[in-house]
Amino acid sequence: MATHSKTPSFLKLSNEFSNVSIHSILSSEDQLTETPDFVYGSMADGAGLLKNTDGTYTLINNIEADYSVSRITLDATFKPIKGEYILNAAATASTAQCSGSMITPEEHGFGPLYLSGGEWGGSSKGVFVTDPYKDANTASTASMLPAFGQWSTENAVLIGKDAYADKTVAFIGDDHSDNDVPSGQLGMYVGARGDLTGGKLYGLKVTSAGINFEMDMKEGQAYDMEFVQLTETNIDLLDAEAKQKGVMGFSRLEDVDWRRGSAQNNREVYFAVTGRKKDGLKDKGTFYGRIYKVVLNENDPTQAGKITCVLDGDNLTGVAKAFHSPDNILVTENYAYIQEDPNGYPDTPEKTHYARLYQYNLNTGELKVVLECDQASAAKAGYGLSTKTWELTGMIDISDIVGKPETFLLMTQNHGWTNDKFTDPKANPDLTNRNEGSVMYVVNGLKR
Repeated sequence: MATHSKTPSFLKLSNEFSNVSIHSILSSEDQLTETPDFVYGSMADGAGLLKNTDGTYTLINNIEADYSVSRITLDATFKPIKGEYILNAAATASTAQCSGSMITPEEHGFGPLYLSGGEWGGSSKGVFVTDPYKDANTASTASMLPAFGQWSTENAVLIGKDAYADKTVAFIGDDHSDNDVPSGQLGMYVGARGDLTGGKLYGLKVTSAGINFEMDMKEGQAYDMEFVQLTETNIDLLDAEAKQKGVMGFSRLEDVDWRRGSAQNNREVYFAVTGRKKDGLKDKGTFYGRIYKVVLNENDPTQAGKITCVLDGDNLTGVAKAFHSPDNILVTENYAYIQEDPNGYPDTPEKTHYARLYQYNLNTGELKVVLECDQASAAKAGYGLSTKTWELTGMIDISDIVGKPETFLLMTQNHGWTNDKFTDPKANPDLTNRNEGSVMYVVNGLKR
């Protein structure tokens, strides 16, 4: 792996991770050889990678602020050489495409298909499903999954095929913000193997006595939960039904992922709640962010299981006391990698920092800072402002796909680094309002 972007890396590693290498491989100021007019647009987010039969790679990458999904071709050395848009703002009704996930035969028993969440902006708040090899000339046409329901969708993620022998199980993260009632719900879709249209929809309900709000759940303690069936799919009716049936509300439920490895591991699901600091949410919803673990029932995902808050940013003396809005999460067999999108609450010295990447050991509970965005150096070099905080996002494990152990992709949304050329008109004709740059990195040397 090598650096291919003209944009330097401004990711500063912690001393303990000094052996890790980081290469910037694509940014909004780069031109690709085969498609010099392609622009890597504003606010890159979720992604999925495939290896092609000719040795090249296809990366599907959401471009959140351009309401679009890009396809980037990388050569055998992992150098980006071509870019195009396979969903544009017309296809998504100008709805932000946030986190994303790839369905593959290796992990899920069918595919490839790419899922992306429509979260904010336009009216298509739901789950998009896209053929990663679709004709770019059809970028104005999208397909959605009505059976997954409408939410302020951050992501939709299928867990591994070994979790349940005959079922496809997917989780939906609902980034619903409310100033008085935590309203982000964890949705679950269950269908026959490979069926994304004819299954049933559920929401997570905590059944332990005395748990009415997420903040009633204490860090490190497991609580009983189950999934209750939901019949509505319209965003407002679904939210009302979920609340009427006691589905737990979280203060902006963001990204979701599942543990790799054994069948038992595949039934372990983690999600990030980024938090929202409002007086009306005190003692009800997290202010600074939490990470939850859900352990599904061995035989039936809808039946009794457990939920645990494993990391609590509101515990100001706890292991996660430095959390400042954990937003995105990647889970391997032994670790979770947690990416921040600081919401502007530097209320303690521990929380006064730029966006960080954390490594959470699933076996020991140890939490470490891998890196932090070095925005002071970036600002001095002309890359944005030190006063507008970047987001770390889009991290995926590509080790098995590229045949190189401990290799990951990671993106930054470089808020404050602006240029009217940072949006591709083929993605979104609004070139002046969506003009913040993005950078993609290859990170090598992190444990799995």
